[in-house]
Amino acid sequence: MDMELLNKMFEFHGHKCWASALGLRAGLLALEKLGVKRANVKELFVILETGYNHGAGCFGDGVQFATGCTAGKGNLIKKPRGKLAFTLIDPKQGKQIRMCFNPKIREKIANSSFMKKRSAGVPPTEISPEEVMEVVNLVLDSPVEDVLLIGNVEDSHFDPPHEVMGMAICDICGEMVARPYLRLIGSGQACEVGELKKVCIDCSGYEEGFEK
Repeated sequence: MDMELLNKMFEFHGHKCWASALGLRAGLLALEKLGVKRANVKELFVILETGYNHGAGCFGDGVQFATGCTAGKGNLIKKPRGKLAFTLIDPKQGKQIRMCFNPKIREKIANSSFMKKRSAGVPPTEISPEEVMEVVNLVLDSPVEDVLLIGNVEDSHFDPPHEVMGMAICDICGEMVARPYLRLIGSGQACEVGELKKVCIDCSGYEEGFEK
């Protein structure tokens, strides 16, 4: 592993931990298996299976950093399953590959002093660098087959979502809103067009939702 790249990922993530390092290793390997380079725009897509509010969710930041598939660019799609897994898709080739954490080294990770402290509620930034790097090196230096379950490169039928362009101003709060998130409110079904207001979801009172 290129240590400069690893440290840049840790800087992006905010702290050093094994799960983000695992995500970086898996993301780089997925790029290699598909024979593609890191995405600059939306050349690639990732379907990320980590869920919400669990410690190993840091895995997702490593995947984002490695592949260039990020929340902001819109080529990171969440499929919450609580798994350290993702599918990297190359729409141009029509190919994809799935990577998943191999639980073979799970006990070694769980028995590390780092994880014992994390389980006791100690933040990763308050654990010694030696203890952190012990488990980071475990996921980076172990044979790849002990760390990752690597799927086959398969045909992909993924249909990339269309990028939504255009924004409007909410007639109530005055904030900019992407057009698909606008809602119409008025005084009734028979109201004139001039009586309708284009508003954001928060001002509309409607439930959240997204229409293409």
